[in-house]
Amino acid sequence: MPSRSTTTAVRPHPELAETLDRLAPRPADPYADIDAVRSGFRQLMAPLMPAHDPRVTVRELTVPGPDGNSLDVQVLRPAGAEGVLPGVLYLHGGGFAYGELDGPSPMARNACAAVGAVVVNVHYRLAPEHRYPAGVEDCYATLEWMAAAADELGIDRGRIAVTGASAGGNLSAAVCLMARDRQGPRIAFQCLLIPCLDDRDRTASRRRIGDPRIINGLGIARTWDTYLGPGRGPDTPAYAAPARATDLAGLPPAYVLTCGLDPLRDEGLEYARRLMEADVPVEVKDVPGAWHFFEAYAPESDLARRTTDHWLTALRTALT
Repeated sequence: MPSRSTTTAVRPHPELAETLDRLAPRPADPYADIDAVRSGFRQLMAPLMPAHDPRVTVRELTVPGPDGNSLDVQVLRPAGAEGVLPGVLYLHGGGFAYGELDGPSPMARNACAAVGAVVVNVHYRLAPEHRYPAGVEDCYATLEWMAAAADELGIDRGRIAVTGASAGGNLSAAVCLMARDRQGPRIAFQCLLIPCLDDRDRTASRRRIGDPRIINGLGIARTWDTYLGPGRGPDTPAYAAPARATDLAGLPPAYVLTCGLDPLRDEGLEYARRLMEADVPVEVKDVPGAWHFFEAYAPESDLARRTTDHWLTALRTALT
């Protein structure tokens, strides 16, 4: 296996070159100070979080969790929309350890407004305080609640999708596996955005992307240590790392987004290929020259807009 490099040169997309030049190196272990990483993420997202979004209405609810715990959820509905709408379970990213915001994220808001769907945004338990399986079980419990409360929420039970980016992509894929295996609520579509799927350090993109200014292979290794624990054994469950699932048949149709400078690119493309081989309809979008979650760093770029429009269109088409 080739040795890992932490100084691999990257060629950013022309629209992103100046943004990349302005980025400072990330900590070698971004989870060493979990309070700092959570605070830093909130600062990054603050410019994208208006106090009021006229496109959507938001209700704050508390729903039962899987372990006697309670889960805070936000239910978003397009402003002025009436009748029964598709539903989207939105699972935020953030390395399983951060990503919660005071209001629903821009991605959840965009999904609500652009798709014309009721979006349920869940605040699942976070690592390292709550390692696997707490977070994914919270997400699955929210799916069950969402389906059971569909009439009250104005959701069409036959048109429920799951979506999320990075760790949220992992949780979305895992919830689909759980719903299939447990004969749970029917999921019509899975929208996996830059998904983190494999705890094994075995792909070329994991080894190749080492630029310290962006999320790199070493950072992904720390993500898995935080989520699963550094002393974990070799047999990680598929509900923790969906790439380990041996059977992908019977899963919902999928959309998979990857980025060329993302250490997670190869595992996302591999998961998409395996879904296809299992006769699951899949649409794949790769963004050359873009790094993991680049949209947050260059939100006004045409590339960010085009990429966001692409996955929102796929989600809207699947549900309408």
